[in-house]
Amino acid sequence: MAGGSLQDRIDAAGSPVRLLRELPGRRFQAPYPDQHTSWQVEQAAWRESAVLFDQSHHMTDVYLKGPDVTRLLSDTGVNGFDGFGRNRAKHFVACNDDGHMVGSAVLFGLEDDEVSLVGPAGAANFVQYRAATGGYDVEVVRDERTRDQAGGRRRTFRYEVEGPNAWAVVERAHGGPIEARRFFAMFDLTIAGRPTRALVHTMVGTPGTASMGLELMGPVEDGPACLEALLAAGDGLGLVQGGALAYYTGSIESGYMAQPTPAVYTGERLRPYREWLAGDGYEASLSIGGSFASSRIEDYYVTPYDFGYGHLVKLDHDFVGRDALVEAAKAPKRRKVWLAWHDDDVTRVIASSLFGGAGRAKLLEVPLGRYARVQWDAVSRDGRPVGISTLCGYTVNMGAFCSVAMLDEGDAVDGTEVEVLWGEEGGGSGKATVEPHVQTTIRATVSTGPLVR
Repeated sequence: MAGGSLQDRIDAAGSPVRLLRELPGRRFQAPYPDQHTSWQVEQAAWRESAVLFDQSHHMTDVYLKGPDVTRLLSDTGVNGFDGFGRNRAKHFVACNDDGHMVGSAVLFGLEDDEVSLVGPAGAANFVQYRAATGGYDVEVVRDERTRDQAGGRRRTFRYEVEGPNAWAVVERAHGGPIEARRFFAMFDLTIAGRPTRALVHTMVGTPGTASMGLELMGPVEDGPACLEALLAAGDGLGLVQGGALAYYTGSIESGYMAQPTPAVYTGERLRPYREWLAGDGYEASLSIGGSFASSRIEDYYVTPYDFGYGHLVKLDHDFVGRDALVEAAKAPKRRKVWLAWHDDDVTRVIASSLFGGAGRAKLLEVPLGRYARVQWDAVSRDGRPVGISTLCGYTVNMGAFCSVAMLDEGDAVDGTEVEVLWGEEGGGSGKATVEPHVQTTIRATVSTGPLVR
């Protein structure tokens, strides 16, 4: 593992882009199976019956406790915090002073003075740094993802149950009816006699659809009993366990673009932060892949408006990046859309990648086409650059290969045909996930709404 700081790694590489584009990382291997049955069955289950995902391992949890917790979050995040406290949850977004995203995470209100930030570590790292350097009365405890644990034991289990039968499964395991609640509501219940918390949430469908379910969490020692109770409750209701492949492809249906490039690699104001960050941490290990290529890391930065999080920005308080976001709200911006890739082009690329010899295309893996932590493929229309395609893959519910994209507002129109440039420049970067290949284009049709409704 690399030592030193993130700044040391950037200096050694010569530039942030050179560091992140050439990282030899492979696809993240979760400490649970890629498939329990088959990824097709598991994908269909969140549309037709119910699926259970074990989310206990792949995310970093950072716990913050103390009298200044809410003030710290309000000073750092774009979200509003009026009435925030126990059993409240938010999709938390943090930006730098220029209004570009540092990261996002799910924020759980555990008590009025205690929260946890769960997800990719970018946002939580930034909050932790500000807690340590900003004079806030806050205690920070980290619970690294299982892969990075010295002993491999987490503090909390997390199970997500999704699909039209999800509530019935959880009600059976709870032993009684559960009152319907709004999206992102939190509440207490009991599973297998153990106190458990629930978040109304979805990582595979769209809020308000039949696939919306519940994320259940509690002390890790209660996890096995709760899992057994949930699986038993799903007997006869079509509940299946989902693996890593189905889990990550579900994000495409819901329109979740995974994670931005943390906007921390440049600027003297953030140099102390880069010197604080570890040289083998999240920001130093975030591989960037795809056909969009620039020597400027700033060209990989996004605002919350570009990323589809504009509705989370509340300008009623002062926070890092507020002034820049006031101006960004007035300026032209990109819009999150879904791209349905044309079947004949997808078939051609897959065939070329397998049988094309020296002129082969970049392998398009099914069901998940992502080969870097941050996947950025250039999108054009009539030869003109119009945006970026991100997470891409196939689900049986969409019935096509699709991606989530950020397009210029004038081109983010239903039915518009665009082209995704597939593969990397110059025959591919030095990533272990990139074989020698030739770039090609894939036609796609724009949809401003989810492709599964």
